Amino acid sequence: MISVDSYGWIERFGNGRKAPHYNRIIESVAQDQIVTSVVALYEVYKKVKQMKGEETALEAAAVLSQTRVVPVDQTLSLEAADFSLDHGLHMSDALVYATARQYDADLYTSDKDLKGLRGVILV
Repeated sequence: MISVDSYGWIERFGNGRKAPHYNRIIESVAQDQIVTSVVALYEVYKKVKQMKGEETALEAAAVLSQTRVVPVDQTLSLEAADFSLDHGLHMSDALVYATARQYDADLYTSDKDLKGLRGVILV
């Protein structure tokens, strides 16, 4: 199992300079082996809509919906709060990280706020 944070998906859909790296990572596993926090789905839709318009944003949301999208529940919220306190993470980063940890998935990101955390692979 892997997880890709919103940064990676936005690079992919926005054809950013790190898109080739994220494309290789995402295409290396079956879609049902990608864990996606519902927070990442929100962030990707919002950013892609700003950059490319609603149609492209809906297409991006449809792609992410093919992965294992994980909603925020009470357990995940409490784990994310602990990660936030322990590592000084913002709420969205903590929720994305807690989602990856819940599934024992490696989290691929370019967000330096997550650097050095267990299971995080910086791209």
